[in-house]
Amino acid sequence: MKGLYISPSPHRTDNISTAKIMLTVIIALLPAAAAGCVFFGPRAAAVLAVCVISCIVFEALCRIVMKKPQTISDLSAIVTGLLLGMNLPATVPFYIPVIGSFIAIVIVKQLFGGIGQNFANPAITARIVLMLSFTPQMSVWVKPYWYSGTLDAVTGATPLAEKWLYYTENGVNYKMAPFTLSEMFWGETGGCIGETCAAMLILGGLFLIITKVISAATPVAFIGSFALLTFIYTGSLNETVYGVLAGGLLIGAFFMATDYATTPVTAKGKVVFGIGCGVITFIIRTFGSFPEGVSFSILLMNLLTPYIDRLTAAVPFGAKKSSKN
Repeated sequence: MKGLYISPSPHRTDNISTAKIMLTVIIALLPAAAAGCVFFGPRAAAVLAVCVISCIVFEALCRIVMKKPQTISDLSAIVTGLLLGMNLPATVPFYIPVIGSFIAIVIVKQLFGGIGQNFANPAITARIVLMLSFTPQMSVWVKPYWYSGTLDAVTGATPLAEKWLYYTENGVNYKMAPFTLSEMFWGETGGCIGETCAAMLILGGLFLIITKVISAATPVAFIGSFALLTFIYTGSLNETVYGVLAGGLLIGAFFMATDYATTPVTAKGKVVFGIGCGVITFIIRTFGSFPEGVSFSILLMNLLTPYIDRLTAAVPFGAKKSSKN
């Protein structure tokens, strides 16, 4: 029979491509990035631009030096730049985003073979290195709209670093949050450029889930496990919601813990990965010396991804375990 060929799977074809997936992620990130620029001003937009441009330049130069085909057209460098920039303070000196872009693209991504070969999320790894190397510059936070010149003091604290107020009224002890849940939801707090506006991050995350670019398993397991542990530990629903909206939990759960190359491919593995991230984040935030633990939790779970995939791999239909003689 002419025209009949036998070939290995997969046999189903689709018009999806890396560039289309990355473009969808960029679209999902833009609302939170735009909100960060509104709250923190032109300086925030400049930091984002430096990150994106640096990532594109480093990727192009790397491919030239390594004598490999150019990959800047797949848009992954733009995604890495956006994520890195959104995880930085608005007032950070411009040389720091450039160093972060070098770490993310050259060291974490290209030296391991390029997209799909990296062992960890490039933006997460770069942020951790910058945070440990340039702690003073990475710890300066500004209040929303500080650039308008109407505020007496521009330095502010993040929701995780600000201390809660304890007081007694009519013999009853109360604990008051530094920010209202409304301020947390809409992003009117200090923090990194792209992590403060929970509303836009949730919108972008839901967009990725609806378009089936990511699975809901990891974000739900990540946020759910953290929320459950926080509620058990504090006994307060208000503190639980506050913890979910604070810091980089949402941007981490929707945009970083769902990276294709560094997270499990199996359905069970995605749940295990998310739960692991949630548990580690809770432990670091509650008992650690750092107020935030999202970046560390994702990086640690990235390292465990091959083992999670191996332990959660599906057994082929009809297959039997080999017996030792």
